Order: sequence, then structure tokens, then C-alpha cells
Amino acid sequence: MSAPRGGPPAPPWPPLDYDAGRATLETLHLWTQIVGKVRLALSPWVNHSWHATLYPEPAGLTTGPIAHGDRVFDLRFDFREHVLRIETADGAARRLALGPRSVASFHDELMARLDELALPVAIHGRPNELPDPVVPFAEDTGHATYEAEHAEAFWRALLQAHRVLTWFRAGFQGKASPVHFFWGSFDLAVTRFSGRRAPRHPGGVPNLPDRVTREAYSHEVSSAGFWPGNQAVPYAAFYSYAYPAPQGFGDAPVEPAEALWSAELGEFLLPYEAVRSAPSPDEALGRFLETTYRAAAGLGRWDRDRLERPRTAPTA
Repeated sequence: MSAPRGGPPAPPWPPLDYDAGRATLETLHLWTQIVGKVRLALSPWVNHSWHATLYPEPAGLTTGPIAHGDRVFDLRFDFREHVLRIETADGAARRLALGPRSVASFHDELMARLDELALPVAIHGRPNELPDPVVPFAEDTGHATYEAEHAEAFWRALLQAHRVLTWFRAGFQGKASPVHFFWGSFDLAVTRFSGRRAPRHPGGVPNLPDRVTREAYSHEVSSAGFWPGNQAVPYAAFYSYAYPAPQGFGDAPVEPAEALWSAELGEFLLPYEAVRSAPSPDEALGRFLETTYRAAAGLGRWDRDRLERPRTAPTA
């Protein structure tokens, strides 16, 4: 996917082939869960599980700084050189190769490298938010596919999604999440809050304690994001949902024309390909984000005058 030095640049919105990349993304999903659980195990709880997420960066995905006692380190997936980097603030470092290798191999080597750096950590050893049966990371030899071009295309798509979601977030001055990557559901998301309490969430997310889900949805939200597809939706897509969904939400007019309502998922979807192939991908995705949020906030009677703000251009 990367262009050689001096060659033409890679397309900013790369093509994504779910069928071709599925096996790689399933392996990568489990690797990100292991890395994310390291951050989770060592971080104080922040509302809505914001302490557990990963963040897109110019080379891949990072945990950001993690404290281990009075030491600080981070874990970074580098999808240009295809390694996982472990770096400490005191200058120590290790790296793991990203290539065709099992989840068990990745798990065991990561834990060994952390031990070498005097950064031992115990994590919950099973995947979250995946349907049963789930295999413990240390025993999973079935997921072992890694094709660099599919991992890199996914990362480049994440960067573009992150850029537009960050623009979208800037139009809201109420409580809003960072633009961050949830390794449980394997998606990039940003969430806006009305400020009001929400009805008790029913829970029921596979392999996730109901108390975590209920805390995540303790207040009314309008949430949007991007994920690369799954068995239920076998294509990369942007999504937007509200909790609780106000009456008439699924019938609200949204843009662009390729956007659709999924009654099964209870959310609006916009295929990634419709964005990538649009004359202006930014404009097409921006319309989707704005119109679905307006449907949630308008039908939900949010105090929009108080919560929204005009966007301004960055200044030096």
C-alpha cells in the first residue's frame, strides 16, 4: 500500500475489501484487544471506559502513555514498518514483528517483553464483545493471518475517518468523548452527550459485563464512528446511533443518498465505499455526521443552543 520514496502517494481514502482482508482484521482485532487490556489493567477508571481506548497516529495505533508505578511506557502498532513498539520514558525499548503469527504467539511474546522491561501486567485473558465460543488469547492458534496491505489500508482509512470525526467533534461544546478506537468492538468513535441521564441499558453485549455497558450508556448519547465490517455487515461503513433512540429516529431524513437505516442494528449506516468514491469524501461524510446527529438531537429535544458551537479555522 505504501508508495516507494519518490513514487506517487498512496490514496488518502484507500479501497477496503472486506472479504479479502477479513482474516487479517480478525487477527488484528484480537491483537488490539491484548494491547488494549494492558492499558486497561494499569489505568484508573474513566467514565464510559475512555481509559481503555487506543488512538490513531501517523504510523498506526497507540495506547498513549501508561503508568506502571512511577515509570511510564506506551505500546504502538506501527503499520508502516509492521511492528509493535514498546517504549519507556527512561529509554528502554522492545519490538514485536507483525506478520503471519498466531494470537497465542503474539500474546506470549508481548508478556515476555514486558517482563524483560520490568513492566509485568496481568490481563483478563479472554476476548470481549465477541460471540461465544471465545478462545483464551494464550491458546488461540486459529487466528494467525496477517497480510500487511490489508492492515495498512485499514490504518489509512482510520486516519481519514479520525480527521473528519475530529472536525465534526469541534462543533459541540457540551460533553463529548475524544475521537478514539475501541478495541472491544474494533471501531473508531466519537460520542456527544445531551447532559441528561438515560434509561437503564438492558446490557447483553457478548462477553462484556452488563455493569460496564450500563455505565457506558448512563447518559443520553449521539454516537458516530467507523468500523471495517463484520459478519452482520460485511463491508466497511460509517455508523450513527442514539441511545435512547428517540421516536421516529429511524425514519428521519439523512444524507447523503447512500445512507441507510439498519433496523437490525438500530443505527444509520453509510458504506465506506460511498464516501471514498464521492467527489468530496469529506463533504459526504460530514453530511452524514451532521444530519444523523441533528435527527438524534432534534427528535430527542436536546438543548442545542447550549450544546453546539460554530467551528473556527485553526490559528497559529
